[in-house]
Amino acid sequence: MTSPLPLLPRSAAGRRRLREALTGYAFLLPAVALFAVMGVYTIGYGLLLSLARWNGFTPHWTWVGTANYLDLLYRDPTIAPIVRSAALRTLVVMIAVPALAVAVGFPLAVLLNRITRLRAVFRTVYFLPYITAGIAVYYAWTYVLQPDSSLNYLLKHLGLGSLSQPQGFLGNPATALPTLIVVMSWSAIPVAMLLYLTGLQAVDSSVLDAAAIDGAGGLRTMTAVIWPLLRPITAAVVMLNMRDALQGFQIFLVMTNGGPGGHTTVLGLESYNLAFVNALKPTLGLASALGWLLFVAALLLSALNVRVLRSRT
Repeated sequence: MTSPLPLLPRSAAGRRRLREALTGYAFLLPAVALFAVMGVYTIGYGLLLSLARWNGFTPHWTWVGTANYLDLLYRDPTIAPIVRSAALRTLVVMIAVPALAVAVGFPLAVLLNRITRLRAVFRTVYFLPYITAGIAVYYAWTYVLQPDSSLNYLLKHLGLGSLSQPQGFLGNPATALPTLIVVMSWSAIPVAMLLYLTGLQAVDSSVLDAAAIDGAGGLRTMTAVIWPLLRPITAAVVMLNMRDALQGFQIFLVMTNGGPGGHTTVLGLESYNLAFVNALKPTLGLASALGWLLFVAALLLSALNVRVLRSRT
């Protein structure tokens, strides 16, 4: 019987563990430093900025405490009404986009789940709007929605001229925000569809067999068995789209820049305007304060979503 290998002296083992620890810390140091600069420092800087007045160019800030928050919420007669109107539009987008994503994404997932041939092809086609979403797509949509572009032309030649918009779908205050909601939903539906399709494929066939034995038809099985099982996916779809609607502003900036007449200004776009569009006015603190209000709202929505999900599952 061979004897075990001799143990290293305690001092040698300690030095080896120290070298291993230092090597591990050396690999972690760049990530920690990047997080400290881009995360902790940025968050702290933004919080301090929300308590000050500054235009980004003067060498010193003017500390105002919570005055920026009070001005945004009710005190400033110029900014507070704009913020309240933007908050209302943001709320509409936060309700409409997730609702459309669920209402369209779930039926599409059911249809794809029943297709046996070319399922991968259809799944790729339906997912294209998401992977092609971006600034270029927003500009393409803007062109399609112009007064003399293809959509108005198509409506007129289909006998639906009453639905066309002579000033364009983005130029009419009554249609601008609903049009942007449709475009946002067009980009959100593919993700919802794939999530629902994954959930449908994970449903145990024995559950469906049991429902069929109990006499449940297709519609009853869908509403009473499958839909409740997919509630966590629905919660995830709603949460993702509510977050994007609350914090996103790129589509509003590119396609309308808040127009016509401010009818598509949302909170994210208003924060951008306060930070970068107000010339040399000292509104960077207001922009930072509005960003923190959005952050708190996102946290509250996340907590509410988790609570509702736990109570229903």
